Amino acid sequence: MASILRFRKLCYVEPVKFQSFQPPKSDKKEETVATEAETALEKNEKRNKRQPKEWSCINSCCWLIGYLCTTWWLLLVLYNCLPATFPGFQVLESPGTRLKLEGLTALHPVVLVPGIVTGGLELWEGKPCAEGLFRKRLWGGSFAEVLKRPLCLLEHLALHNETGLDPPGIRLRAVPGLVAADYFAPGYFVWAVLIENLAKIGYEGKNMHMAAYDWRLSFQNTEIRDHTLSRLKSQIELMYETNGHMKVVVVPHSMGVIYFLHFLKWVETPPPMGGGGGPGWCAKHIKAIMNIGPVFLGVPKAVSNLFSAEAKDVASIRAMDPGVLDSEILRLQALEHVMRVTRTWDSIASLLPKGGETIWGNLDWSPEERHACDLSKKRYSQASAGDKDTNDSDVKMDFHVKESKYGRIISFGKETLQLSSSQLPSVDTKEFLGTRTNKNTNSACGGEVWTEYDEMCRETIRKIAENKPYTARTVLDLLRFVAPKMMQRVESHLSYGIADNLDDPKYTRYKYWSNPLETKLPDAPDIEIYCSYGVGIPTERSYIYKLSPNDKCKSIPFRIDSSVDGDEDSCLRGGVCLTDGDETVPVVSAGFMCAKGWRGGTRFNPSGIATHIREYQHKPPASLLEGRGLESGAHVDILGNFALIEDVLRVAAGATGAEIGGDRVYSDIFRMSDRINLQL
Repeated sequence: MASILRFRKLCYVEPVKFQSFQPPKSDKKEETVATEAETALEKNEKRNKRQPKEWSCINSCCWLIGYLCTTWWLLLVLYNCLPATFPGFQVLESPGTRLKLEGLTALHPVVLVPGIVTGGLELWEGKPCAEGLFRKRLWGGSFAEVLKRPLCLLEHLALHNETGLDPPGIRLRAVPGLVAADYFAPGYFVWAVLIENLAKIGYEGKNMHMAAYDWRLSFQNTEIRDHTLSRLKSQIELMYETNGHMKVVVVPHSMGVIYFLHFLKWVETPPPMGGGGGPGWCAKHIKAIMNIGPVFLGVPKAVSNLFSAEAKDVASIRAMDPGVLDSEILRLQALEHVMRVTRTWDSIASLLPKGGETIWGNLDWSPEERHACDLSKKRYSQASAGDKDTNDSDVKMDFHVKESKYGRIISFGKETLQLSSSQLPSVDTKEFLGTRTNKNTNSACGGEVWTEYDEMCRETIRKIAENKPYTARTVLDLLRFVAPKMMQRVESHLSYGIADNLDDPKYTRYKYWSNPLETKLPDAPDIEIYCSYGVGIPTERSYIYKLSPNDKCKSIPFRIDSSVDGDEDSCLRGGVCLTDGDETVPVVSAGFMCAKGWRGGTRFNPSGIATHIREYQHKPPASLLEGRGLESGAHVDILGNFALIEDVLRVAAGATGAEIGGDRVYSDIFRMSDRINLQL
């Protein structure tokens, strides 16, 4: 090795010394050789001092993905290599396995009713851009194919603007069977965990059914186009007959809750509007309705979705990197495309807040007053069926926050949220009439994106945002103004008010059947209704808006002002006021009907159907190995909550609400309900 190093030094470092062994030559030649040697030496030194290559963003992303994949793979290998008895790595016994050992077996047939978005949709007829996708899922499955042609996907998911049905040349239909909503995408479960646990106590295809439907349509349109309600009626009757005349337990989730509420009225209504089952059909065929994550009174998130195609998560992405959604170079216009499609879905509009200011509050009042926004400061204690008095005292929960004006669902500017109502300009949408004009609009601009904002002049848009707050009542007027074509279609199928007289013949129309405040429950006193939902997660309740700085053609003129935050004790974060709920549905919407609206013999529940509140305090997963959590209260993840699954299995096996513990309340739902002054 030493010899090699000496040879390298002689050849490269001191090449001039070789010249001493050459015969004497002219001075010029010696100078030339010396110069060449020095040049070679300098080049050598430069090569040895090469600068490192510049590290690009793509390199960083690739290395990061590689590290994450390798780490995850190593964790999986270690997890599978460790013995099952190793402390901290025991797999918890599933409710189905444990209850089977206790002797629990399948008894009542079970019908699962999926909610919005989670059900798969497959292509039966499409445009040339969808060539090769016949009967493949365009929604709810592997998105590898359709992501290659995103605008084609959006074109096929959109419905007709005026009819709310299929556009010409396009047919998407709900995937049938349990596979319709067991997984939304590979590895992301929806109903799969509950189905597996039901199977462990004896359930299978003959006594378990997934009532899949096209969740984009209005509820009555699912019957008009696909006869979905008729098929659900026939399926329940078949399961009743083939399972020893055992009544059915229905388990709806999210929007499926109000879809099935519509069905309860439809099935007993005479044809042609209804199913013709007669006034005793529900009492004969249904044992219990276990509503999971119910949206009985709507969600404020639907308002922001229809108004600006946003929610808290979208506003956060915009704040971190505006170029992702608002790129001027790529002309993505992602939110404009989303709005164009979702405004054709009546399902989104079915989730708008119901009950107006009576339920959701006005400029100065809301049922969530004194809500504790910092969940770490709450002290929860479980309340049993007889503990309602506990709920009326401050023993149940400590409050540490200032009053939040949740009733102002949309406010333009932080000052608008904080000022008293006497200091605010009155909101009268009649002043906008006549100002919505095609003059000086953006309709002549190029591009493929179209929304009804293109038909509004900018002066009108500025008037909407003049320091005005909008409540649950006036926000409907606002939507009627900014999207009149959409609301005209929607309001022929849906209603958002409170009935003064439920015996009025107008309430026999189907547009009122999905609103629990404008319809009666069936005459079936033996049925039990459960409101089962998660609590303890900050949930969107109202929004701070501003005018969009982007004035380009085909753009959405409003956006959530994510730069607005409240003080330490405020519920205002990133332009969104938060309250208690399951991350999607506020507690007041999920629990009010079971806590007060239907409890006892009210005018909405004349036969006195028993109601039970089952709340699940959210706990995040303890480790990565726990997946999305066995005690999660999040809106979709709750379908994997072991406590919820046990409740469903016990009721399906014959237990009553009293036998599984009656009410279990962690939130302040009874206090909120008492603040709501509703004639019962």
